Amino acid sequence: MKNLLQAGYLENWVYNRTHSGVPQGSIVGPVLTNLVLNQLDKFMEKEIAQFNKGTIRKRNPEYKRVIDRISYRKWDKKWEEVKALRKVARSIPSVIPDDPNFKRLWYVRYADDWLAGVKGTKADAEWIRGKIRDFLKHELKLELSQEKTLITHARSEQASFLGYHIRTMHCDAKITKGKRSINGIISFSIPPKVIKEKKARYMKNGKPIHLAQRIKDEPYSIITSYQSEYRGVVQYYKMAQNLNRLNHLRHTMETSLVKTLANKYKTTCRKIYREYGATKKLAEGTYKILQVTVPRPGKKPLETHFGAIPLIVDKRAQINDSKDIWAWNKRTEVIERLLADTCELCGSQESIEMHHIRKLADIKAKDGKPVTEWKYLMNARQRKSLAVCRKCHNKIHRGEYDGASLKRITTGEPRDLETVTRGSERDGWKSNSKLLQV
Repeated sequence: MKNLLQAGYLENWVYNRTHSGVPQGSIVGPVLTNLVLNQLDKFMEKEIAQFNKGTIRKRNPEYKRVIDRISYRKWDKKWEEVKALRKVARSIPSVIPDDPNFKRLWYVRYADDWLAGVKGTKADAEWIRGKIRDFLKHELKLELSQEKTLITHARSEQASFLGYHIRTMHCDAKITKGKRSINGIISFSIPPKVIKEKKARYMKNGKPIHLAQRIKDEPYSIITSYQSEYRGVVQYYKMAQNLNRLNHLRHTMETSLVKTLANKYKTTCRKIYREYGATKKLAEGTYKILQVTVPRPGKKPLETHFGAIPLIVDKRAQINDSKDIWAWNKRTEVIERLLADTCELCGSQESIEMHHIRKLADIKAKDGKPVTEWKYLMNARQRKSLAVCRKCHNKIHRGEYDGASLKRITTGEPRDLETVTRGSERDGWKSNSKLLQV
């Protein structure tokens, strides 16, 4: 905890020390926030119990009179008057909206973001905000931001919470012929700003463009990356009423994906659609997708695609961020080495994983210490990744790898430094002369 609090922060690529408070974006921030604001949760529980009043709202007398008139006109079979009175009834609240004998208070918090819903008057909302402000100031020594702590009318305005716009729905009597079944129901929606910001990454001068940083990747990696990014956005906003607005984002990302592949192979977008275009059937329907398949001898081929994510609202959706497919690129030969399905240290073919390091300088020999085999292999290849089995991978991370230095992997026979040098050059590796001198 001490190290996290004193880690400092970067601003405009300039390092600054942390003298007080929590660094912005620090992982310790939500932990400490939950510890402190747990007191606010308990305070709100007491306030909710005291604020709530009544069991049901009082019925609107004016609405009742119109309903009674409708019953009399039905008895007299005056259907034109019944039709006109029904329009009047739909424009009148069936209960008293500001009934002083019926009040409700809801409260929800996620880390340092909280939202309080008040069924009452504006004066009630201001009173609740004042109570929270005083509690934070005197009990927790925290200041409540007046600019960010807003009071919004749920019907005419929208409240922002965790990336959603929240409001209550209302059905105008002029445009509906049925019952007002949606009136007062809470609505979640995607802010237009979010879609605009998501699309901006794949656009330039108002048009979708290719992503130059992905041109050198393999098609499998390119399509997987686009699909993963799009799926993450859809899953997060699965509860939004306007989820179909993400079709605009999908079209922009698909165009950018096609242009990236076309730029990679110096061809046209039409030919890319012919090469990678396919269809995928789901329970929700049939979708056009972009698909790539990587064959594996004796095994099921690796498949990935972009698209085929139904934009169907689910108010009880749960985010599933598990990674079911991996993105690889050609620059580190990961595809070829993983497809070989063999540990490059012990030769095992069980649970092959990739070990990555930040930079090669971190694994060079220091202070005359012997170079372990896995470090030597990465230096000789000038690669920051190594295909290893899970057992060797765990030993590397624990610093317990027991593989002898500079031994031949296939036979286990020891090899002298000169033999290893010639073997690495024969296999096409780029030998590190500094490492061999050590």
